[in-house]
Formats: sequence, C-alpha cells, structure tokens
Amino acid sequence: MRSFVSSEVKINENEVIQLIRENAYSLQSKIDIQPLFEKIGDAKVVMLGEASHGTHEYYMWRSYISKKLIEEKGFRFIAVEGDWPDCYRLNRFVKGYDQGNKSAFKVLESFRRWPTWMWSNWEMVAMADWLETFNKGLAINHKVGFYGLDVYSLWESMEAILSYLGRTDKKALKIAEEAFQCFEPYRRDEGRSYAQAAMLVPEVCEHEVVDLLQEIRRRLPEYNSDPENVFSTEQNALVAVNAEKYYRSMVHGGPHSWNIRDRHMMETLERLLHFHGEEAKAIVWAHNTHIGDARATDMAQDGMFNIGELARMKLRGNQVFLVGFGSYKGTVTAGRSWGAQMRTMQMPEARKGSWEWLMHQAGNENKLLIMDELLGNDIMMENHIGHRAIGVVYNPLYEQYGNYVPSVLPLRYD
Repeated sequence: MRSFVSSEVKINENEVIQLIRENAYSLQSKIDIQPLFEKIGDAKVVMLGEASHGTHEYYMWRSYISKKLIEEKGFRFIAVEGDWPDCYRLNRFVKGYDQGNKSAFKVLESFRRWPTWMWSNWEMVAMADWLETFNKGLAINHKVGFYGLDVYSLWESMEAILSYLGRTDKKALKIAEEAFQCFEPYRRDEGRSYAQAAMLVPEVCEHEVVDLLQEIRRRLPEYNSDPENVFSTEQNALVAVNAEKYYRSMVHGGPHSWNIRDRHMMETLERLLHFHGEEAKAIVWAHNTHIGDARATDMAQDGMFNIGELARMKLRGNQVFLVGFGSYKGTVTAGRSWGAQMRTMQMPEARKGSWEWLMHQAGNENKLLIMDELLGNDIMMENHIGHRAIGVVYNPLYEQYGNYVPSVLPLRYD
C-alpha cells in the first residue's frame, strides 16, 4: 500500500463537530444500523471498506451487513481483496461442491500468501460456515458465492489452469505449460525478479500468457461440464495476463501498477456480475483506499484511480453504494515490514484535525454517517481532511508522518 501524507488544513473544527453530532446515528447495537440498509435501497453493488486489514470490528460489521444484504435484498456473491484460486476453493466449499473439504477452517488454513491473517482468521471461518449453511438446499443458480478480485496469484493461477487443462484439453495444456515454464524461474520472490528482468527485456513472458488466454477463450464452448469451473479457468488466465502487466510495471514505480490492479478488480467484478445474470447483486470487501472514490482524495492528483471510482463511473446512478470504516484508537494486526511476523499493535489516538479525531470529539460511541446529509455543508465539501489508512505494513511510531489520506468524505463514500 502507498504511504499517505496529508497537508494541514484550517477549518472550523467546532462547526464540523457540531454537524457530525446533529447527523450521526449512534450505533449502540446492530439494530441501529437500519438507516444504512434503507439508504442502500436497490443498489446493485455494495462495497464495504476497512481502514486496516487487521481490525476485528471491521470483519464483524462487514459480515453482519453482508448477511442482511444476502437474506433481505438477494445479493448473490461476495468478492474480496483476495486471490482468485484461494477464494475459489472457499467458494466451492460454501456452495457444497467440494466434498473433500469438510470444514471452513481447513479451507481457510490453506490461504498461505502473506498477509495470511487477512482471510485466515476465525471471523472468516464463522462467515464461511454461515454461507455454507445458508446455501444448503438452494438451487445451484441461487447459491451465494465467494470470490477473489486481486491480481497477485500469477503462479497459483497458472497451476490451476494446468490442473484443469490436464483433465480437459491436452492441446491447450501445451500452451499453458510453455507459459508456466517462462514464469517458473521468477517464482521464488513473488515477482520481484520478474520485474527486474522486465527492465532488460520488456516483454519477458507477455506473449505466452496472452496466447494462453486467447486459446482458452477460443475453446471455451468445448468446456461445458461445469460452467463455473470453466469461468474460473478463464479467470485464472486473465489473472496471469494482468499479473504479468502488474509485475512488469512495478519496476517503474508511480501509479501504473496500482491502476493495473484496480482495473483488474473492476474487470473481475463485471465478469462476475455478467456470469451471475442480469439481476445479480454483489458485495465487495476491500480496503478503503480501493473502495472510497479516489476522485475525492489526493490519489487523483497522483494519477491513481480505484474500483470504487470505476464502479461509480461504469454502473452510475444509485447502482453503487460505497461504505467506509474508520477507527479513533485501538489495536490492529499488521507486520513491521513485508513478509514480517504478524503482530498485534497498539494504534495511537487519531491525529488532531483528522476525520477520526473530529468524529471522536462529537462523541466516543460508534456512529453511522449518511453522506447525503452532509453534502450541503461547505466546510465538509471544500476541504480535504485526513482519513486514516493502515496497510498490512505498519509502524505506529511513524503514523504522524503518513497513514492519512486527504479526503472529502461526503464525496468519497455514501
């Protein structure tokens, strides 16, 4: 995740605090969140953010909201900031298709990519068990799915393609093996050496994965034994194409690799909506920096966009509903560096003048803000105020130098 540093802004803090007090819904219990469901209305896509990837309360609130959306509004699947192959295994489990895995714990335990705590946690086990129970007895075309939107799983996706084609299409398997052999020397460090190789040879394995995707798409009509597995095979090929672009772009820095990743997430979401039919509704779980509309932050100045912005642009109107989460203080699970040991860290009180600080001054209880009710206030709309963002790499001692995204909150979320 990128590091964020917000510029100080002079605002009438007392006015903002009073406005929050007047418009916030106090969340003393789960029933108090009903105004959110009323505001969601008939939205086709609901995105639920998080200000960190290691906060228990975010997982529990997202699970509760998602269950209500599934039960009461007919949402068909959850798509998360996770790898396609891992999440697809969980999808098969919750739909009752994978007879070999008898527990959600065993399936989630196989999520090995760092940071493992993002999905391999007890909150997710409880949600997966609920989905599996909910799906029992439902027709195949009504079972609720669970999918990954992310682009990191190049090698895992290639292995899944090899496994599928080995059973179904020996001719296409040869093309897949050539692509896999091209990438295999770079596997040991999750793509960093591939990025370095791309400096010398800009199209190291690009042609191989593009050819593979084209071949799979050409032969899709012949793969008809299990439509969702066919879809998954094509998706793994798409992951390989976009992951190759992503790793190749890493070496140049700047916004391009971020944009490749979020464009892939949006493309995957669109494919899933199309696969599930015209009336399908989707729930998305990802970090606030992916879900909150980038145009309402300093990300836009840096040339970055995200899935929240793209969804609003493509689906338009009231079809997309964006929900962000934030915390004033507490603990958070993260690592001190990429690949480091998981730690539970004390998160300091939010910086003075930030959105989290302002909301805390308005009362230290949990609260819900419906942004429509804040759009008429000039201070809210004219100022980019820091909104906390903690990634999987975090050091509380350095928070004063970063970790805040300058945001016009009423435009960033619904």
